[in-house]
Amino acid sequence: MTVATDDILTRPLGTKSAAASRTLGQRLRGVSMPRMSPPTLVALAAAGLAIGITILAVTGDPQGGEPAAFAAITLREPAAPAPVAKAPEPPPASSAPRSAGEVETASGVRVVRPAGAAATDAVIIRVPDSEPVRLAAPDPRLLERGRHGSVPKIGDGRRRPLDVYARPDPDAGAPGARIAILVTGLGVGQAATAGAITKLPPAISLAFSPYGGDLERSVARARDFGHEILVQAPMEPFDYPDSDPGPQTMLTSSRPPENLDRLSWVMSRFGGYVGLVNFMGAKLEGDAAAFEPVLREIGARGLGFVDDGASSRSLATSLGGKLKIPVARAEIVLDALPQADAIDRELARLEAQAKATGFALASAGAMPMTIERIARWASDLEARGVRLVPVSTALRGAPPARLSSAGP
Repeated sequence: MTVATDDILTRPLGTKSAAASRTLGQRLRGVSMPRMSPPTLVALAAAGLAIGITILAVTGDPQGGEPAAFAAITLREPAAPAPVAKAPEPPPASSAPRSAGEVETASGVRVVRPAGAAATDAVIIRVPDSEPVRLAAPDPRLLERGRHGSVPKIGDGRRRPLDVYARPDPDAGAPGARIAILVTGLGVGQAATAGAITKLPPAISLAFSPYGGDLERSVARARDFGHEILVQAPMEPFDYPDSDPGPQTMLTSSRPPENLDRLSWVMSRFGGYVGLVNFMGAKLEGDAAAFEPVLREIGARGLGFVDDGASSRSLATSLGGKLKIPVARAEIVLDALPQADAIDRELARLEAQAKATGFALASAGAMPMTIERIARWASDLEARGVRLVPVSTALRGAPPARLSSAGP
C-alpha cells in the first residue's frame, strides 16, 4: 500500500506543500481585488519602467542582473626580431703585390703572349672589341662607268679602293708573328661559299670568281662577316685550252687592248674589293710583255695584285717593283696536295715561317676540307703567339721582303 507523503524531504526544492497551496488558493479566492481603470494601469506601468531605469543607472548592470564574466585584455608590444648573423667582413686587401698570373686570373682579361712565355714576361693585353669590325660598302665616288659596267678608280684626294675597302687592323704595329691567308674560288659553289664566309676567321681574306652567280649578295654577306674581298682574274695557263679558266681569259697571244677589255669585264662584276688575284695564269704571269699592261692597269685604279703562289715562273713581284704598284706573293699554297694531313703539315710550316720571319702569306682553295682544316688550326692560333691579319697588310705596308711596292 502506497502512502502519500508531503514532507520537506520528498518535495521538490522551491515548491510548497499541496496543503499550503490549497490554503493560499482558498485565501486568494476569498479576497476580492479592486478593479483598476485604464489610466491607473498606464500610470503603474510607467512607474515600474521608471523604477527599472533608476536601478539600471544606479547599478550600471546592462545585463539586468544576469550572471556575467569579465576578462582583462592587455596589449603587448610586438616581439623584437631575432638578431641576424652579420656577414663576416672581407679581409683587408693585402699590401703585398700579386703575381702577374694572379692579376690576369682576377681581372678576366685575355692575355696573349708568345708560346711558352711566362706571365712575368712582356705581354700584349687584347681587350675584345664591343662590336665586330665593319668594312666599308662600295663607294660610288670610287667607281666610273666602263664598257661592261662600273669599274674601280682612284677618288678625290688620291683615295684608293685598296685603302678604303681594306679590313681595319686595330693591332697594326703590335709585336708578334703575323699570318695572312687568302682563300680563293668563292661564289661558284653555294655550300663552299657559305662555309668559308661563316666558318673562317674574319681576318682571312676571300677572293670571288667573276663567274659566280648572285655575286653582289654573296660579296655583301662576306663583307658583313668582316672578310676583306678580292676578285679573281682568269689568266692563261700553260696547258690552255685543255685547262680553260673561262671565256674572259687574258691570253699571251692577245693584244694589250683586248686583255685590258677582258680585265675591265672582270673588275665590273661587283664592287668593294681591295685587289685582284690570278686564276690559273702561269703562262701569262711568266710573259712580261703580256702581263705588264695588266698590272699597270690594276695599279692605276688604286688596287693591289696578289699572286697565289702556284707558279714558280711568275713575274708578279719583279714587275710590281718595277711599276711601283702593290704586289704580294703567297709563299705557301696550303692545299696544293688536297689531303687533310698534307694541309695540316702546310699550316704548321706556315706558322713556323711566320715565327721565324715575322710575317707569312699563304693561299688556299675553297674546298670544304680546306676550310675545315684552316678553321680548326686557327681556333687557338693567338694562344700560340701568332695573329691573323688581312691580305691587304701585305699590300699596304708589309716588310720590304714581302712587298714589292714602293709604298702604300
